[in-house]
Amino acid sequence: MLTGFGANAVDDAERVDLLRRLEEPKGAAAAAQARISVDFDASQRRAQEAAGTPARQLGKGIAAQVGLARRDSPVKGARHLGLAKALVLERPHTMAALSQGRISEWRAVLVTRETACLSRQDRARVDAELAGRPGGLEALGEAGTEAEARRIAYRLDPYAFTERARRATSERCVTLRPAPETMTYLTALLPVTQGVAAYAALTQADDTSRASGEERSRGQVMADTLVERLTGQTHAADVPLEVNLVISDQALLGDPEQTGGQEPVEVLGYGPVPAPLARHWITETGLVPDSKAWLRRLFTSPDRTRLVDMDTRRREFPATLRRFINVRDRRCRTPWCEAPIRHRDHPLRAADKGPSNTLNSPGLCEACNYTKEATGWHARGGHDGAVVTTTPTGHAYTSHPPPPIATRPAVTQPPRHHPPKPTCTTCSEPPEPPARPLPLAPRPHQPRRARLNGAA
Repeated sequence: MLTGFGANAVDDAERVDLLRRLEEPKGAAAAAQARISVDFDASQRRAQEAAGTPARQLGKGIAAQVGLARRDSPVKGARHLGLAKALVLERPHTMAALSQGRISEWRAVLVTRETACLSRQDRARVDAELAGRPGGLEALGEAGTEAEARRIAYRLDPYAFTERARRATSERCVTLRPAPETMTYLTALLPVTQGVAAYAALTQADDTSRASGEERSRGQVMADTLVERLTGQTHAADVPLEVNLVISDQALLGDPEQTGGQEPVEVLGYGPVPAPLARHWITETGLVPDSKAWLRRLFTSPDRTRLVDMDTRRREFPATLRRFINVRDRRCRTPWCEAPIRHRDHPLRAADKGPSNTLNSPGLCEACNYTKEATGWHARGGHDGAVVTTTPTGHAYTSHPPPPIATRPAVTQPPRHHPPKPTCTTCSEPPEPPARPLPLAPRPHQPRRARLNGAA
């Protein structure tokens, strides 16, 4: 059905109708997943109770199974399960609109989120009022859905709504995530008074520097001031922190024109960056006084598909092995989780004579490490560092260590053989070559006050 429409098979009006008809099953599918998730949760809880699981442990590992089934992280699985319970058990009108494809799953999320602080009875009243307004939820966009649900919730229980805002201060945090062009987003979730005060301080710093003839832009001054005040450095670029780079010998020492010389470099905690930029960091580290670049060799298997073994008889993971696991796995090894590594695990437990070596030591986040201790979960390691996790329903999920950076051998580009130039049939002279566009001017190099310390 979806591949049978050629360029001229339908007109534009029919294409618009198809877009609408294809959108509706998406909501219906989300509603079906919600019902299945609720039934699965109830069934798993009964099974856990029958197996003698303590009351405080009932429900452990269920959200992780939902996440794995939907190819999502355990955290996302908990969100899916929480939304499913809220829709199926408490909001019948919103659930009906989702089942009929009249609203998207995200709009159902907005209704649930804005009414979560209310009692169960008030949540049902908000659900009924939203459905009874002219046009129902279908007539509202995302902003309208959020605002209308919030307005009704505040009218029904202003105290609960205000208390929710007060409790939100306990969720303040700082997060870091990658941004394009080898940048990062450093985000702070703060109470409004603190956030406004912090931003005002950065703005004032820009006003002060502007009076002294500062040439940097406003955003640059505020960003540099933030880094300087957090780290205590005089200049933002002088931060003396170690940045771990996983770089192949080809990318570090090879010819940039060769295949291996252009392989991406892995920055632990960030992701891949271009090899020329990493070489620039490493080679110019010496421009900053007291800065150093340390190189640590990591060996791959002969087929270059995995890092080689490091063995130890100690029960606890030594510092060198922990560092090796972080470099090898980079993120939590549970499929689709990708959270930062917090624990080094033993699939074959130490009590069962499991060794503390690289073949029995996947890196996991805290949540995934605790989840595998739930009733019915099993994990076993493979000869190549793979880990097979089996859930209580018997589904098995295999996780392999990610391949080392640059698994392809360096290959020098073969010389190009240009075909003979065509000749004009009337004068036997080669025709004039087409005019080539002028090359763009190179981007001027911006001097840096400091370099990053690289470890490879």
